[in-house]
Order: sequence, then C-alpha cells, then structure tokens
Amino acid sequence: MTITTQLYWAIGLSLYVLSILLLTRIPYRAMVNRGMEPIRAVYYNRKIVHMLAGGVGSLMVPLVFSSPWFPLVCGILLTLLTYLAHATGLRMYWFQTEDNRNDVKFALMWSCSISLLWWLLGNPWLAILPALYMAFGDGVTGIARNALIRKRSKSPVGNVFMLVVCAPMGWYIGGLAEPAIPLWGLISAVVATVVERYEFGPIDDNILITVAASAVLLLGTYLGPLI
Repeated sequence: MTITTQLYWAIGLSLYVLSILLLTRIPYRAMVNRGMEPIRAVYYNRKIVHMLAGGVGSLMVPLVFSSPWFPLVCGILLTLLTYLAHATGLRMYWFQTEDNRNDVKFALMWSCSISLLWWLLGNPWLAILPALYMAFGDGVTGIARNALIRKRSKSPVGNVFMLVVCAPMGWYIGGLAEPAIPLWGLISAVVATVVERYEFGPIDDNILITVAASAVLLLGTYLGPLI
C-alpha cells in the first residue's frame, strides 16, 4: 500500500476516532436524563470509547497500514489531544474524569504497544493483540462491573467477561503468526485478564495489560510453539 493511501487512511481513521470522542456526549446525556448517576454514565462512555475508537481502530491497523509509523503517530496525537483536554480545563466530561487520566494512558499504550510489537515481531496482527485486550476485553469488563456492581470496582466478575472476550482473540490471532503460536496467544489473554485487576499508583490497568501481554507474545515468539 502506498504512503499516500496510508496517509489518507490515517486521516480518515483519526477523524473517525475524533467523532467517537465527540458523539459519545449523546449517550451520556441520554443516560443522565434517565436518572443515572453522571459518574456511572462516564464509565459506560469510557468503555464505549475503548471499543469503538480503540478496538475498531486496532482492527483496522493490519488492514490499511504497512508501516507501524502511522499508528504510532496517530496514537501520539490522540494522546496529546486527551492530555490537553485535561490540562487546559476543556475536559470532555462525558468520558473523562477529573480524578484520573487513564484515557491518556490508554492512547499512549495503544500507540506504543502496537508500533513496538510490530517492529520487534514483524507481524501487525500480533502487534494489535494487547491493544485488543485493552479495548474490547477491558471494555466489556468495565461495562459488566458498572451494570452488576453499579460503581467503578475491580470485582472479579468483570474478569470473567474479559476472559470470555480475550481468550478467542488470543488463540485465533496467535494462530496467524509464523510459526503459529495459538497457545501463547491464549496465555497472553489469561495474563492480561489477571493483571487487569491491579493498579499501582500511576501504573493503571491499561499499562499492565499491554506490557504483560506484549511480554508473553515476545517470549512465545522467541521460544516457539508449545504444541
């Protein structure tokens, strides 16, 4: 794919992500108008952004890019956008919260994990796997907890939903490697699910999921298939 075509895709996907960030104000207002606590609406919206922006964007990377530079630059620009929204007081209140900047870390880890794994492994499908865990896995986890626990928590019930989502992705995408490492992909899903429950000060679950899953995939690629 030519550089020009990739540039057009980068611009188009960036506009798509920006539209998701802005349009999620609509479900936020709908939830609050129906009597939901604003903070719960924010957490629902954050997970919608995870999946529709981060998840869909991740899936598009191997399909439309032939260089990791494009997702790296797009991710860094999104990181700057979300950071500046906090820093300037123009916080997008319908999915950003004043007490943490996890959305900034999400964008940063998305760009870093995809580009770094792509460079190290040479496989864009393996490169997006930790980002998929962070987007879809953690997204489903947060929605389940918000619906069942009705507040932000680290209840293990959410991890059950996360594993159900992540395990098939790990197995299938691990099988796309050369040589295929589906069991390592499955292990990376389990590890990502386990570490999601933890946070250590500024090191949140977005960082832990991508770093831990990436480490497993790097190890699996080095050691080779288990079966």
